[in-house]
Amino acid sequence: MADTVLYEVSDGLATITLNRPEAMNAMNTEAKVALREAVQAAAADSAVRAVLLTATGRAFCVGQDLKEHIGSLAADREAGTGRTMNTVREHYNPVVRALTEMPKPVVAGVNGVAAGAGFGFALAADYRVVADTASFNTSFAGVALTADSGVSWTLPRLIGQSRATDLLLFPRGIKAQEAYDLGIANKVVPADTLAAEAEQVARTLAAGPTLAYAAIKESVAYGAGHTLSEALDKEDELQTRAGASEDHHIAVQAFIAKEQPKYLGR
Repeated sequence: MADTVLYEVSDGLATITLNRPEAMNAMNTEAKVALREAVQAAAADSAVRAVLLTATGRAFCVGQDLKEHIGSLAADREAGTGRTMNTVREHYNPVVRALTEMPKPVVAGVNGVAAGAGFGFALAADYRVVADTASFNTSFAGVALTADSGVSWTLPRLIGQSRATDLLLFPRGIKAQEAYDLGIANKVVPADTLAAEAEQVARTLAAGPTLAYAAIKESVAYGAGHTLSEALDKEDELQTRAGASEDHHIAVQAFIAKEQPKYLGR
């Protein structure tokens, strides 16, 4: 991985850290490629049972690096091409797909402002631990763009279509407490404890019943776009699979013995 994104695996937890603090973790091409590779590596690694996505410095991620973007747009105009906007298809979409679809939980530790694509990455996580000094901003309309990085899908599902449309049409800073009230943040903590709190949540999930977590992710995503009857059939399918897992048998035996289960992730 490039230095712009750090990747580490320890005791079943993959920690992915955006690492361009001098640029508020704005996504230049190098960072986008590195993030895509890191997220896809975590998704494919069977030893990884949970993922923590976080960042260094005072920002989580302010989205596209506009300095690089301006240069790319100028080059496109001169060449008569439109390759700059291919970044959505080549970089942002694969990152969001991997975060939302991987069969393991993803925690975002949001240490500062998350704007544009950075907001999208945070929303693609399953659980967001947010510093009390952090904020969110859709940003897209402010630079005459529409939503990307999955925001058009994730944001309405979290806060409703009307509020999501409002935030997209009229971008503004959403402070941590409001984000919690809206349902964007799952947990708001003091900024100086953010790293420890986010890691604790992620490590708790890494030690949990991984196959059950995967089924929960799949069922919630499926239920959002299907009828009740279809959702019930999906629950039946997934519960049958979870019930056959080794972790389910471990959990039942531990319950009878009045002990804490020690899950194996299978």
